[in-house]
Amino acid sequence: MRTILLGPQRFTVKATTALRSLETEGPVAVINAGWEEREDDTAELDAALDGRARNLRLFHRLGDVLLKDATFAAAASRFRVRHDELTGLYRTRLDHVKEEVYAVSALVPIHPAGVHHSAAYRGLLDAVENVRRTDDWYLRELGLLYAALAEEGRTEATGVIGWHRGEIQAALIGCAAMVLPGGNIRSLMSAIRLFQVDIPAEMPVVAWSAGAMALTDRIVLFHDFGSTAARETELFDFGLGRIKGVVVFPHARRRLRMDDPNRLSILAQRFHDAECVVLDDGTLLDVRDGVRPASARIIGTDGIVHTGDAL
Repeated sequence: MRTILLGPQRFTVKATTALRSLETEGPVAVINAGWEEREDDTAELDAALDGRARNLRLFHRLGDVLLKDATFAAAASRFRVRHDELTGLYRTRLDHVKEEVYAVSALVPIHPAGVHHSAAYRGLLDAVENVRRTDDWYLRELGLLYAALAEEGRTEATGVIGWHRGEIQAALIGCAAMVLPGGNIRSLMSAIRLFQVDIPAEMPVVAWSAGAMALTDRIVLFHDFGSTAARETELFDFGLGRIKGVVVFPHARRRLRMDDPNRLSILAQRFHDAECVVLDDGTLLDVRDGVRPASARIIGTDGIVHTGDAL
């Protein structure tokens, strides 16, 4: 299994290089539902893919389902309201537990010799564990919402959804690779999940930004410089799990406080069971059989960004 993760493509285009490195022939399936209304505006993307793009048009198909299937449309609307309510509750809980983390971290001794033997350090570990418990609670609740959507929307019984799923499966026949660009992660995951797009393990994948996030176990939203001041990093959704044990951070230099080691250290500790991988402009990570390359830049629990071979 080969997966290439790229940094943002706006300023440094690596998609062409990545695709050619796969040494494949034939059409390239494109899932760019995250582009929403611009989904069919693929001339530039197709040129970067050497004219091989086969657009699966998942966002267009999602709109068609919402238009023709009143049962699913109503269920999807209820899901959106419930998810927004859950997100609001999650953020409220997250604000409280993260406030404790930052307060306790300020009391941890600065001298290295005293750090791991202090009550403040042990208190910090416990406070971070509270954040993890809050994250786990959110994912459990989200799983219940998805179960309700499937039941209320009758996603396994409706004809129009089944018809689109069949067309997508047919379109994937003969494709040599798949490309997932960025865009709106909610729209991207909603379409992929509804149409049950299954990426064969043997099919090479090139992805960037939201597309890269979609391939991991857990999708994390982050923006330390958001319009409402610093917004805490938060879980958003389950990913496809093609790449396990990794949380990716596209646009890290523009969205994370990279000059704040304490904040980065807490971030890495929070996701201690995964590697926090930075995907900045120019990044190209060739992941083979789930093994990330040594060149990957990873946020360490010391708050420093290391290359993978230096950890």
